[in-house]
Amino acid sequence: MGLQNEASRSAVAKAINQFPFDFQPYEDVYKQIHSHPELSLHEAQTASTVGSHAALGAYTVHNSIGGHGVAAVLTNGSGPTVLLRADMDALPVEESTGLEYASKATFTDPEDGSTTAVMHACGHDMHVACLLAASAWLAGEEVKKTWVGTLIVLFQPNEERGTGAKAMVDDGLYEKVPVPDVVLAQHVMPFRAGNVAVKEGTMVAAADSFKITLFGRGGHGSMPHLCIDPVVLAANVVLRLQGIVAREVNPAEAAVLTIGSLQAGHTENVIADKAVLKIDIRSQHANTREKILKAMRRIVEKECEASGCKEPPTFEQIRKFPLTVNDDTVTSKLGDSFTALFGDSFDPDTVISNASEDVSDLATSVGAPYCMWFIGGIEHEKWDEAVKAGRIAEDIPVNHSALFAPVIQPTIETGVKALCAAALTHLGRRQS
Repeated sequence: MGLQNEASRSAVAKAINQFPFDFQPYEDVYKQIHSHPELSLHEAQTASTVGSHAALGAYTVHNSIGGHGVAAVLTNGSGPTVLLRADMDALPVEESTGLEYASKATFTDPEDGSTTAVMHACGHDMHVACLLAASAWLAGEEVKKTWVGTLIVLFQPNEERGTGAKAMVDDGLYEKVPVPDVVLAQHVMPFRAGNVAVKEGTMVAAADSFKITLFGRGGHGSMPHLCIDPVVLAANVVLRLQGIVAREVNPAEAAVLTIGSLQAGHTENVIADKAVLKIDIRSQHANTREKILKAMRRIVEKECEASGCKEPPTFEQIRKFPLTVNDDTVTSKLGDSFTALFGDSFDPDTVISNASEDVSDLATSVGAPYCMWFIGGIEHEKWDEAVKAGRIAEDIPVNHSALFAPVIQPTIETGVKALCAAALTHLGRRQS
């Protein structure tokens, strides 16, 4: 078995190193998509760019799945079915990178007329470029002589809101493409470019986001005794919620509770009628998640009761992401190939991330195993200097920052080769 595994991973590394890659067209694609980001549920132009790209010329392409989702299929004999996934949506962030291809895009909400800046602040543009390049390479005539099976490349909308994968499944994804034997995906993260990291088991956290409305009684700012001030109530709620992770969650079980938004009133001499909080919760264990959700509701309800509110608070769940738990067998096989290909630049046991993902919905909906790994996107000199100075938090922009922009190379090369290696690891090998 050991010799067989060694031969398999050597064959994958040999194929990656034997057949040339052309990265330049996909560097251009990356810059184009980075310059023209689109928010969740509005990825029409990105999907059009993907669906019509020459990289998918050998594939059967299916468009408009679950909104703007694209899935393309390449059958190359009888063998396993492998699905590679990239996400496409951007974020409501105003870019501050100063890059020549920086986004200047904005989005105007048709419902309320508000306008927001838009940026690829999470690297999904990098994911798209890498998967297009991998799609082209794996469809090359010489490369196809090394593998058998069916390859699905899937470009997913609406990952940031946590429902894009499920929407594609619910819209008949697996009536249009074969059910995969394995689902594989990657994400660019703020560590040294050229490095790759994965782990068996839990890879990224579950996430739950809520909009909570607290109802007070408004009035004149000079007459607080005749009002129920929702600002004071909200302040108490914010402080008490911080105690959940600090005092109710086992310190050995990582969790995060963030109040990202608190809105109440419009001027200084009016006590508002209500306050609205938006809360984001991350957890790495199912029982921890349940404990936090129950504690959140208990605290909010009791604080409202203590303030004498006549109307109970409302809880609206606005996002929900599942745990991402990598399959041990799939991850182990992948780790063997990554070790052979990336050597010391590969970490097979990285730490769990409190970021969240919905890629697992593409797999669990049909009972397939899956694996997600990370690739680094920070230029070498910048990363090494930050590590040496002990200033990673201060000097390295993270995902969702207005300054986050992966260095183009070697990030694209690493991401493309990782996707190709992952596909070849799980597709069948053509016997010579």
